[in-house]
Amino acid sequence: MLTIQQVNSAIMMQSWTNDELNSMIDAVKFTRSSLSKQVKYQLRVGDRVQYRSAKFGTVTQGTVMKIAQKYVTVATGQGLWKVPANMLTKVETELA
Repeated sequence: MLTIQQVNSAIMMQSWTNDELNSMIDAVKFTRSSLSKQVKYQLRVGDRVQYRSAKFGTVTQGTVMKIAQKYVTVATGQGLWKVPANMLTKVETELA
């Protein structure tokens, strides 16, 4: 099995055909979809979650307000955000 570095290197060296690349893209899309479904099935409205902002690189915590097909609406201190489910991690609350 190839390592991630070997796959990246092979892609950049253009050693794969267009059909092979399309096949990899389809596999990645399928896996992302599966991961999103797994996360959505674990979440409920009111759960505490966190995600890393791709734009700012910060970790943001919030509360699940709505779970839709593609996005989960999360209420944070900065407002409501529609976040892809595969970016969310459930935060376990500590009992006092």
